[in-house]
Amino acid sequence: MKALLATEKPFAKAAVEGIRKIFEAAGIEVALLEKYSGAGELIAAVADVDALIVRSDKVTKEVTDAAKNLKIVVRAGAGYDNLDLAACTARGIVAMNTPGQNANAVAELALGMMVFMARNSFTPGTGAELKGKKAGVHAYGNVGRLVAKLAQGFGMEVYAFDPFICREDMEQDGVTAVSSAEELYSTCQYVSLHIPATEQTKKSIGYHLLAKMPKGGCLVNTARKEVIHEEELEKALEERPDLKYITDVAADAHAALCQKFGTRVFATPKKIGAETAEANINAGLAAASQIVAFFKTGDKRFQVN
Repeated sequence: MKALLATEKPFAKAAVEGIRKIFEAAGIEVALLEKYSGAGELIAAVADVDALIVRSDKVTKEVTDAAKNLKIVVRAGAGYDNLDLAACTARGIVAMNTPGQNANAVAELALGMMVFMARNSFTPGTGAELKGKKAGVHAYGNVGRLVAKLAQGFGMEVYAFDPFICREDMEQDGVTAVSSAEELYSTCQYVSLHIPATEQTKKSIGYHLLAKMPKGGCLVNTARKEVIHEEELEKALEERPDLKYITDVAADAHAALCQKFGTRVFATPKKIGAETAEANINAGLAAASQIVAFFKTGDKRFQVN
């Protein structure tokens, strides 16, 4: 049996060593494909593998068609929009993610982004404090729950909206559960966005929500760029000189937005939400352990297709 780590953006050395130990203890051969230059290399490398671990690498229909022996692919991270789930399902391939393993890294980044914008992008001048401000968490999953906890540590009042989470669960965490996204955005100076990119959520965050934010409102996006309606974001920023937008996933029109709105808009040069040594190791080891459990006992707990 053979597993492939296909990572255009490689795992940390410690993660690779840990993954190798987990697989070798289970009698699984390990192959590495790191810093590859194109899809052709990945397609060639999957020809004889039974399992595949990726990070942000795209597992397309071409990849699954070439992987004649592939039974499971695990995305080391929470988001899995880089996996063609329909193609995996058609070939009988189990697709998984590793929920929660990167959560703390992303949550800490979200709070760091709030501080950055509150302090005028660390440029000279009088900024503001987070203490006493209202923080909104849009989607109360693994990351959202940690953002709420960290925001409370800063002395912020925390509100959350998630139609899939029981209100009582949020309120037990000291968080005020609101009944709609509109209520969340109209209440909170800072909104931390954690919704996935689905057909229902793509371009769902736009003018109708941003225009409702209180004076000095700031949207923090560590989720996906596809959930933002860029044209409506620009409209809201034009009409509201007090609004700010900071993201870990640069908009397609990021350069134009920066030129137009200056320090009111910021994007990290490359997505870094999960880029900590701890998250890198946690996600990689979880992916390997899930593959071993799948082959050993048929465990499909984290299947997403």
